[in-house]
Amino acid sequence: MAPQPPAPKATVIIPANNEEAYIGACLDRLAASAGDTPFETIVVANACTDRTVEIARQVADLSPDPARPVRIIDTPQGGKLAALQLGDDAARAPIRIYLDADVTVSPALIPALIATLDTDAPRYASGTPEIAPAQSPVTRAYARFWQKLPFVSTGVPGFGIFAVNGPGRARWEAWPEIISDDTFARLNFAPAERVQVPQTYRWPMIEGLSGLIRVRRRQDRGVREIGTKFPRLLQNTDPAASSSGAKLKAILRDPLGFLVYGFIALCVRLPGGKGDWARGR
Repeated sequence: MAPQPPAPKATVIIPANNEEAYIGACLDRLAASAGDTPFETIVVANACTDRTVEIARQVADLSPDPARPVRIIDTPQGGKLAALQLGDDAARAPIRIYLDADVTVSPALIPALIATLDTDAPRYASGTPEIAPAQSPVTRAYARFWQKLPFVSTGVPGFGIFAVNGPGRARWEAWPEIISDDTFARLNFAPAERVQVPQTYRWPMIEGLSGLIRVRRRQDRGVREIGTKFPRLLQNTDPAASSSGAKLKAILRDPLGFLVYGFIALCVRLPGGKGDWARGR
């Protein structure tokens, strides 16, 4: 009788809507994860009209690993939160790692997250982000300044990838229908319960002024929505995020970046935008 594959220590859930340009690299980097820690990956292709499912299946078939299987759920139902729930419902491991399809992880990140979350205490964890090189000068300036803000530089924001263990995931039942899944998950944990590991991942920021305004507007709407629907979660806001001293230092180090960042923040507050979905932050 053939030996049974080891039970996964974690489930990586990747919601994917028309991600044919990204899903292959995302899965390739997961397959290159260091060590022999068993984990499973579930790609939830939701309402895709491109080659996302085909590419995901090709990658999974090219390098089958019983200790790190890849499953694809192809659903006509759209919506990221519904996709996250489908992934949770199909997951076999208590540790859940939620990964955006346009993110690529470094080889040591997934094992590091699993090791950090292997505890009976509720925990939330993420890696150390690296912003992918931008083509647009506006995006380069915005990203440069944004990375210096306290929320990013000293917190555990979890954009692109975040993970929780079993006791942590038990803090909410089904995913609510909201805009900002990463903010909701993060604020279910006190700052002391959130851990950033030094291992890195690469995350793309949207290109161009109009895209940045649109995504930033939607992000702000998502944060306000959580404050309205789940006001108790606001007690877990990271105090470092509002540090005026740290923000002043960031401004002095990069006045041009601050001008770009400030202009976009001003545009976001002007009436007329709908904050439609767009890739990246």
